[in-house]
Amino acid sequence: MKLEPGVRWRRFARSAGLGAAILVALVVYAYGFQVTKVDLEETRSERRQTQLVRILRALARPEIIEFPQAELSVEAPFFMPCPPSVPQLHEPNPRQPYLLLNPDCTEPGGKIVVRGFNFEPNTVPNVFLIPPSQVTLRLAQATVAGDGSFSIEVQLPERTSDVVQAIRVVVRQNVGTPHLTRTAYDTWDKIIETVFLALLATTLSTLIAIPLSFMAARNLMKGIKTPLLGISLSVMAIPIGVALGATAARLAGEWGASLGVGIPANLAAAFISPIVAWAAARWALPPVEVEIPSRVIRLLRIAVLGVAAVAAVFALVFLGELLLQAGRSLANSLGALGFLGRFVSNLGEILQIGLGLGTALAGGAIMASLGSRLGKILTLRLPTRAIRASEFVVAAAAGATLLAVAGAGINWLYQIGDPRTTVYLPAGVGALLGIALTLRFGGRDTLPIGLVVYYASRTVFNALRSIEALIMVIVFAVWVGIGPFAGVLALSLHSIAALAKLYSEQVESILPGPLEAITATGATRVQTIVYAVVPQIIPPYISFTMYRWDINVRMSTIIGFAGGGGIGFLLQQNINLLNYRAASAQMLAIAIVVGAMDYISSAMRERVV
Repeated sequence: MKLEPGVRWRRFARSAGLGAAILVALVVYAYGFQVTKVDLEETRSERRQTQLVRILRALARPEIIEFPQAELSVEAPFFMPCPPSVPQLHEPNPRQPYLLLNPDCTEPGGKIVVRGFNFEPNTVPNVFLIPPSQVTLRLAQATVAGDGSFSIEVQLPERTSDVVQAIRVVVRQNVGTPHLTRTAYDTWDKIIETVFLALLATTLSTLIAIPLSFMAARNLMKGIKTPLLGISLSVMAIPIGVALGATAARLAGEWGASLGVGIPANLAAAFISPIVAWAAARWALPPVEVEIPSRVIRLLRIAVLGVAAVAAVFALVFLGELLLQAGRSLANSLGALGFLGRFVSNLGEILQIGLGLGTALAGGAIMASLGSRLGKILTLRLPTRAIRASEFVVAAAAGATLLAVAGAGINWLYQIGDPRTTVYLPAGVGALLGIALTLRFGGRDTLPIGLVVYYASRTVFNALRSIEALIMVIVFAVWVGIGPFAGVLALSLHSIAALAKLYSEQVESILPGPLEAITATGATRVQTIVYAVVPQIIPPYISFTMYRWDINVRMSTIIGFAGGGGIGFLLQQNINLLNYRAASAQMLAIAIVVGAMDYISSAMRERVV
């Protein structure tokens, strides 16, 4: 059948396009071979094949079990050079291992065949030359056959002597019962360290990633909108809140440490303070409002919330002191179990360190919330002209504050030392940007501040995930020293970004029905998350956490190469020393642990999820 010209042309174009695509693919892969320096000639190199076989055989024999060994040494005398007449030098005993040399003498630099009999089958004897100076020279290595014999030709050096010399064969034989090697014990210690390194990193990263994941969920953040006046007041209030929170935590810690009370007093204070904080918060934030509270009641509730916050801070201060004192006491009295006391003491120190950071962040969050609420109230109640005038001033001040803080951070990092460049100029630019935003978005319009937080969170998480933990551990090893602690910090930082991304994507995929129903009741943002989001994300969160623990176990075997502790540090040492049998033992342990972790996490996911 004759085809129309248009059909023939389309078929030709399709065929030509396919041919061009194949040609382009060939060029791309050809260039890829050139860039990656693919050289198949190297695979046929006899030297490289010999090295590969040696390494593979060593890896196939992990150094886990060994026998006590006894060294057997057998000698056979000979002359070099040959004397006028060669006497009978020795009479071998056929009931014991013995050597025969052919010939019994040779010229310097000649060759001689060494044959051995009655040796342990499958052993590997080393052949040495013993000159009159007794300076041993290794000549070769042989392999004993199944019948206990071997034969090898060796090249002799040019060492002339009128005195009789000797060929010595030294072989190690297994005796007694097998036992675990030193490598096996070291591998066990380091693999246990690796597992717990990954466990601590996963736990710490999970606690931090869960709250951060809500900030990176688009469906939760896109509905958060606030007027420009509220945003500006929040930006200006955050540094004040951070400073106030940090100062409050420092003063509370100093006051708690200056009391010098013992364990019973700290225990009582740590028990009473949270009760006071809970009772005050319960009164100030009732679950149900019977009637609209008056202005006096609202102010009184704010004051009581302040009392609750102070009581909560002091509860943490007393708890930290209690853990420190109790941990030191237990460490001195438990003997071999003193690590439990040191753990309790470390928890107290972590609590004290985290108290300052947490209080500073909480202060900043509270002040930002108050600033946002104040901005909304003013936007609703003030006339438009007053709002615009207020926005010009407040937005300019907020922009100046924001860029001045950023410039101060850049100055600290790069040590510029010029305040005009790092503070005054950024503050001026920030003020101009604030005024420009007022001209564009001012008035009673609301801005999607939630999406700004969403994109900023995502950007930070992507940046952290792009940096491998192997790089992070180099920085932490400088800070806290080489060892597993640096590995815990590096894995934690990398896992925070990875888990926050996975958690937030799970939040974005929840059913919208419960979220809309809870929101329609007038619930607050926190109540919406607690009652509509959390019930839907608990199973996948558990699954992601278990999977991350599995990943951290595998990653912790690598970060040891950069000083992060764990079995990777031991594996790197053995590879650098070309001790491939010991390295094989560590790789076998890694494979066993990773496989076990996979089965355990699978079983836990099946039961829990």
